[in-house]
Amino acid sequence: MLPIQRLEKYTVKHPQEVLIITAQIDGEEDQIAIFKGFSSSLMRPTAFDPDIPVLPENAVITQIDRVANPYNPSNPKYLEQAISWTEMERRLLQMGI
Repeated sequence: MLPIQRLEKYTVKHPQEVLIITAQIDGEEDQIAIFKGFSSSLMRPTAFDPDIPVLPENAVITQIDRVANPYNPSNPKYLEQAISWTEMERRLLQMGI
């Protein structure tokens, strides 16, 4: 399962949270919001086809922020910031995701 799919499953189990993913994609930074199992790029166009992952396999996740829902980009309420992919992956494994 791709990292983005695992993170989407996390948000289905935690609908009170929005994940903001910062990643490097082909040498360029992107930010992706994940909420209730759906992903959308905050910096690039997002494909209409839900089968096309917003975060490609070659992407490098640089940090993950947990934000309270509802997400207000001008005044986010951070629950936790700058989580590494290694740490988040450990948490996902503990949750069986």
